[in-house]
Amino acid sequence: MLVRLVQCAYRSVSRPSMQFSFSCFTAPRHNVTLLTFRRSAPILSKSNCKSSQCLSTTSRTEDGILVYTGSLATAVRGVKMFSYSTSGASLILMPQILLKTGLGVSSIAVQIAFTGIVGFFTFLTPILLHLITKGYVIRLYHNPDRDTYTAITYSVFLTEKRYAFHQSQVKIPAVTKMFTTFYAGHEGLLVNPDLFLIPHDYNHLMGYDKPFTFKKENMDQG
Repeated sequence: MLVRLVQCAYRSVSRPSMQFSFSCFTAPRHNVTLLTFRRSAPILSKSNCKSSQCLSTTSRTEDGILVYTGSLATAVRGVKMFSYSTSGASLILMPQILLKTGLGVSSIAVQIAFTGIVGFFTFLTPILLHLITKGYVIRLYHNPDRDTYTAITYSVFLTEKRYAFHQSQVKIPAVTKMFTTFYAGHEGLLVNPDLFLIPHDYNHLMGYDKPFTFKKENMDQG
């Protein structure tokens, strides 16, 4: 005779970290009530902490707390790699072009003109691209204990380059510039204020949270 499942009771006992459920069924042949005990997966409570330390704890490194990540980091790296690859291909193909087109046996003036035009686009484009994007910050770290920052940018060889500076070294340009948000010493850096994880981090970086007084020093800095 098949065992007939009869629902007897169902209760749940909840705790902060786990949940228990109880159920029972009867086997008529033996007239025995069996009680089963099951523990469900732990219930994790979600924290509603919104402070800067809570949001950035997992991003703390030896450089400090990650407060900013540039959204165009991948695009900048990709464009520079494409520019370098096309420039390298031009240098490799230039001798073959001179031989195939007959320019190699032409006058020196024609060779110089052709080489100058090709060289202009081969070398000038990567140089201009680097000058434009060298200040783009891909990541920015803040050490609140010393109030220092570490800005990560791309070097000319597409390696990560670090600029360490104190908040007191930050200077805002008197005239708004397209590729410079602030100066860290003599180095111009570009960030997007909307991409800061916490708006106060941008205000502190730029010094907007400092009390303002009408002194000659403040007027000169402005």
